[in-house]
This record gives sequence, C-alpha cells and structure tokens, in this order.
Amino acid sequence: MNRQPSSIFAAAFLGAASAGFLLWSRVIRQSRRNLFSRNPVERVAALSYLGARPSVETARLLRDYLSWESSPLLRRRARSLLGRLERDLL
Repeated sequence: MNRQPSSIFAAAFLGAASAGFLLWSRVIRQSRRNLFSRNPVERVAALSYLGARPSVETARLLRDYLSWESSPLLRRRARSLLGRLERDLL
C-alpha cells in the first residue's frame, strides 16, 4: 500500500485528537464533583462540569471555592465562570 504522507498524517492527527477527547471526557466524568480535590486536573474538570450547569447552588459552590482555591489560574477560571453564571441567572 502506497499512501500519501499527508493522508497518514491526517489519520494520525484525527486518531490522537479522538483519543484526547475520550480521555478528557473520562476525566470529567470521574472527577466532576472533585472541586476541592488536591489534584489540580480534577479541579479543572470539576469547574468544566459546573460551568455547564448554571444554578443558584452552583454559584454558591463557586463562591466557596474561590475563597478556598490558592492557584491564581484556577481562581481566574472560577471567577470567570461565576460571572457568567450570575449574568445567566439574572
């Protein structure tokens, strides 16, 4: 079989992207409620999960999380989610 290098590259890229998506989906499912975990990847997954579920309870939880979180990057992400949640709920 003689294939073009570009088609092999495209197939490899799509395979890697699919595997990455499946892995990230699994991480989100497993750690969607681990907002206060020691593992920062689990906290990012939990923030993603909560960002897709706007409610008053989610806003309260994010406020508690902001007072607890020490990582500036994660605090910025949570603050952004909380602002969007508050705008959506009004």
